[in-house]
Amino acid sequence: MSGLVTRFAPSPTGRLHLGHAYAAIRAHDVAREAGGRFLLRIEDIDGTRSRESHVAGIFEDLAWLGLTWDGPVLRQSTRGAAYEDALDRLRAMGLLYPCFCTRADIAGSASAPHHGPDGLVYPGTCRRRSAGEVAGLIAAGAPHAWRLAMDAAVARVGPLVWTDRIAGEQRADPAAFGDVVLARKDALASYHLAVTIDDAAQGVTDVVRGVDLLRATDVQRLLQALLGLPTPVYRHHPLLIGADGARLAKRNGAPALADLREAGEDGSALAAALRAGRLPIGAREE
Repeated sequence: MSGLVTRFAPSPTGRLHLGHAYAAIRAHDVAREAGGRFLLRIEDIDGTRSRESHVAGIFEDLAWLGLTWDGPVLRQSTRGAAYEDALDRLRAMGLLYPCFCTRADIAGSASAPHHGPDGLVYPGTCRRRSAGEVAGLIAAGAPHAWRLAMDAAVARVGPLVWTDRIAGEQRADPAAFGDVVLARKDALASYHLAVTIDDAAQGVTDVVRGVDLLRATDVQRLLQALLGLPTPVYRHHPLLIGADGARLAKRNGAPALADLREAGEDGSALAAALRAGRLPIGAREE
């Protein structure tokens, strides 16, 4: 067996759909063709939206497609101590600050809003609060997230690059995201922090995922450098686009694999068709 390790990491906030199937197959096949390992991680960090019924559905859907994974399934909901350790290390470097702003505060605080890869870039309101004001808010129990002081973090590590097997070598530009949230008010950690910590903990060598996450890698590469973690090789593949031109996603009403299964479709045949590029009518890669 080779040392190559990939993973599929869905969130159990709904049933898997064709876009998920396409991504899972890509990650699975990269590992199997190299004689490596394919891991399954359940990104159930969002306690308000994650459902155990959807976790069971993920297992059923992957089995229906004929996909198998190696080793135990990692649940992000069990990883709080690892995330807090990383946050403590970043605090010790002086790179985190508490943010008490609501989404409405952020949307209304900038006269000329600046947008980055993740949407509206945070204007730095809480970074300018005095130490006394921050201490008072925390003592009063005010809900707060923890943000990365991006300028200081970038200055600490200098220029960064990472490799994508499809798009080639990339120069990281995490500053374009502004002061990203690393610990949310309502969850153990943000996506950026959790995925970085967990990929390293699981020994993932090749991250196979959709091209919509390509630029997010810039922030994850920064966190890897700050925390002394290895940098995987990345493979950001095209997304499946529906007949209406929208990405196949839960919010766009993409057909669930469970519905296809109940309609009598053969999962292994569907997987073979996706591998061969025979996409559902109207669907395309983009």
